[in-house]
Amino acid sequence: MNENRAAIRYAKATLDYAVEKNAAEAVEKDMRSIAATISENKELQGLLESPIVKSEIKKNVLLEVFKDADEITKGLVQTMLDNKRIAMLQEVAYKYIIQYEKMKGEEVAYVTTAVPLTAELEKKILAQVTKATGNKVSIKNEVDESILGGFVLRVGDTQYDASIANKLNGLKREFTNSL
Repeated sequence: MNENRAAIRYAKATLDYAVEKNAAEAVEKDMRSIAATISENKELQGLLESPIVKSEIKKNVLLEVFKDADEITKGLVQTMLDNKRIAMLQEVAYKYIIQYEKMKGEEVAYVTTAVPLTAELEKKILAQVTKATGNKVSIKNEVDESILGGFVLRVGDTQYDASIANKLNGLKREFTNSL
């Protein structure tokens, strides 16, 4: 089973259980914390992905870092450790957040641009994404100068890359393959 599908299954099962126990919002906060902490901390990422580090050490580190987490979140961590899938924890956190937002009828459209969006452009994007998804959508603009221009739009599991950097990479691949 590929990693993405496994992450979706863990996230969905966790969300279903959290809804049943009336803890979906608390677990969602935990998942946001987990996703942010792992993405900001390369040492923690390395620890989780390392096949050399024993599961018990990974568990102790995670339980210390996320000691205020809900019991459902701690149970998810333990299950993933038992199944040797803990390296996917960040991906599961992202998938949980997406599933939770869908359940609430809300979605977040992540728009990455080289410069901050203007209010007018943000309104236009919001209207188009709302029309395309049929859900209540909010825009979160992330600035990444490395894309040079254009934009990258991600809503849920769908991504549309209209960045200049992507187009240049495509041309480079096409040119390299034609030689």
